[in-house]
Amino acid sequence: MTLVQNHRLPLSGNKQLWLLALILISACSPKVQPVGRTGPQKPVANTANETNKPATDANKPVVKAPVSKTSTIALLLPFSLDNVGSVKGYSAADLKKANIAIDYYQGFKLALDSLTGLGYNYKLQVFDTKDEPGYTHSLSLNPSVNNSNLIVGPVFPEGIKSFIGKPATLRRPLLSPLSPASPADFGSSNLITINPPLDYHAAGAAQFIANQLKPKKVFILRSGFSVDNKFIVPFKRAIDSLGKRKIQVVYFTVSHGSLTALLPQLDNKTENVFIVPAVNQSYLSVTLRSLDTLSRHYPVTTIGHPNWDKLTFLKFDILQRIKAHITSADKVNYRASATVNFIKNYRKYFKSEPTQYAYKGFDEGLYFGSLLAQDGNQLTHLDSHDFNALHNSFHFVKKPGLGWINTHVNVFKYTNFELKQVQ
Repeated sequence: MTLVQNHRLPLSGNKQLWLLALILISACSPKVQPVGRTGPQKPVANTANETNKPATDANKPVVKAPVSKTSTIALLLPFSLDNVGSVKGYSAADLKKANIAIDYYQGFKLALDSLTGLGYNYKLQVFDTKDEPGYTHSLSLNPSVNNSNLIVGPVFPEGIKSFIGKPATLRRPLLSPLSPASPADFGSSNLITINPPLDYHAAGAAQFIANQLKPKKVFILRSGFSVDNKFIVPFKRAIDSLGKRKIQVVYFTVSHGSLTALLPQLDNKTENVFIVPAVNQSYLSVTLRSLDTLSRHYPVTTIGHPNWDKLTFLKFDILQRIKAHITSADKVNYRASATVNFIKNYRKYFKSEPTQYAYKGFDEGLYFGSLLAQDGNQLTHLDSHDFNALHNSFHFVKKPGLGWINTHVNVFKYTNFELKQVQ
């Protein structure tokens, strides 16, 4: 049984208004068939609504099967519902955030309904953060939130900072559901960061290079902007460790796209591996064209920033010729049977197409809902529960003072005008 409780939540914008009633009414959700995957471990069948047959001796009592414990989850999402009745209504930015909240909620709720169908019980409480730091902080003082077995949200980094406070006073596990911000920004040992921060993308790229490409040297092409260092520093640390300092790292700042000064160091028989950690459009436009020209004379493999997947100005034909790879924690395999099953059920119950936030909500609801039900509402051994989700895999490590961090990223290559997973 999933009990849905709420504090002042109707909905506006371009989503179905009937969802408001679903959120507002405190009621038992329908028991739907399990959707997609079944969680980190095989769920145990529940017999909470069954009773044993009476014994032949009338004096013997009827023994009831044990009732599954109820897991309480608080969802803190930026619906900004005060805008519904206001004169100005939703701004474009607020509406975008509200739609993210709705999509995530629907995915999360579908996951709990799936687990409910297996016999687990949940009390889901939904709170509107309004995306306001002051109001978000007030929720951290709400007993209904603090007594939950798991707090999910706030969604954005500033909201997480406001909720946790300084010094961190968080006493319950808090899941950062969408942000890849570094847990060092928050300083709480109870934080769960499920979207791998950039450090782990850099480490994943280094691991792929060291284990698969095995070059003697790598070239890091700098743009001259300091933001590149957010990728370069953890990459250098990881490649030195994995390669046991046998892989030479060559730094080169590219000016006007010229790579001529590197030619004496290139090899025309083995792969020349270039790290391009930039996302700046003007820089990438000229630098990738130069790499494309270089690839006509030398074997070239390129490792780009994980955000390249979001950059619409990049040319697929160039990316393919320079054998561009990126790491990602957000790719859905739409051909997988679990994904097809999820899409079918999502369409059935919400009459709309799932967005990336719905996938994340479903995956996270399924993973944490399953663990709460199976481990007695404890989330103390995430490192023992790896999980292949629809959009990524979960492999958690515990870092002192930083909480649990999902470190898993996949490596993709630009092939046949799409990204295909290679690791």
